[in-house]
Amino acid sequence: MNTRRLRTLARLAFATPASLVYLTLVAAAAAFLVWDQVLVSHEGPSFSGIYLIALASPTFVLFLSAGEALLSAGAEASGWFFHTALVLSVLIQSTVIGALQQRLRRSHTGTGRQRPQGA
Repeated sequence: MNTRRLRTLARLAFATPASLVYLTLVAAAAAFLVWDQVLVSHEGPSFSGIYLIALASPTFVLFLSAGEALLSAGAEASGWFFHTALVLSVLIQSTVIGALQQRLRRSHTGTGRQRPQGA
C-alpha cells in the first residue's frame, strides 16, 4: 500500500466530521465502561459494556463469529482477540462512515468525478 492510499484511509477514519462524531461516541462509551468498572461497586453484573459493543456492531459481531469459527472447537475467543476485534471494528466503521460522508458531500455539491456523456 502506498503512502497516498494510507493517508486517504487515515483521513477518512479520523478527519471527517461524521467519523469524528462516531469516534467521540465510542470514546465516551469506553470512558463510561472504565468508570463503571473501576469506580462503581456492583453486587451483580454491570451492563456498561453494551454501549461499546452496540457502537461497534455489526462488524464486531462478524469478527467474533469468524474468530469462533477459526479457533479450535470448544475454545472461546480470548481477551486479546475480543479487544483486537473491537478496535478493528471501530476503525473499519469509522472509515466507512467517513467515506459515506465524503461521497454524499460530493454527490450533493456536484464536485465528484464527471462521467463522460453516453456512459
